Amino acid sequence: MRELMTAYARRAPVRSVAVVGNAPLRPNAVRAHRIDTADLVIRMNSFVLDVPGAEPCQGTHVDVVVWNRITRATEFVFHDYRERLYALVEPMRLHGNPEMWPTSWPADLGLVPVSNRAFTRPLNELLGIPWREERLAPTTGTLATYLAVSLFPDAEITVTGLSYVDAPEQTAWQHQWGDWCPVGREHRIAQESRLLRSWDTDGRIRFVR
Repeated sequence: MRELMTAYARRAPVRSVAVVGNAPLRPNAVRAHRIDTADLVIRMNSFVLDVPGAEPCQGTHVDVVVWNRITRATEFVFHDYRERLYALVEPMRLHGNPEMWPTSWPADLGLVPVSNRAFTRPLNELLGIPWREERLAPTTGTLATYLAVSLFPDAEITVTGLSYVDAPEQTAWQHQWGDWCPVGREHRIAQESRLLRSWDTDGRIRFVR
């Protein structure tokens, strides 16, 4: 997976990675520049990009899309899809959820499944949650961050747009493109917040607000 992501990166070797979530962000030109100048930019699920004429906020560059089968596609998700790597995360397949193929996907979309054995299971154990007994799964945001930390441990990793880092008690969250939805019952975002904060403290990632 490291070699594949590197093949889609702007520069190699990958010395800087930006992981961009979907939480609402205020305009910030410094943040947008930091994202767009990273060697590898990972976005997720229903992401949005800056558009011409708007204040810089979350940047415009995408190399890798980490997303799941129930993603509600924005206008940006499949734009230029032939130029990006699509990494499909399916943590609930560990609990027997069936495979499904959304009709919104391009017919010729190429994708790579993210291994539950290599990434989801170790992350569940790291979170210290009873994932087998309670049918739990990490959020796409934490899983995408774990991919970056695991695959590029020597890179400078910027993480932004994950609201639960600062608000682990929330029961519903808003996306940057406007909608609200409840936090899935399969998530334990307090534990995810604690893990990401520890990585920020020890320098594995830099969380940017």
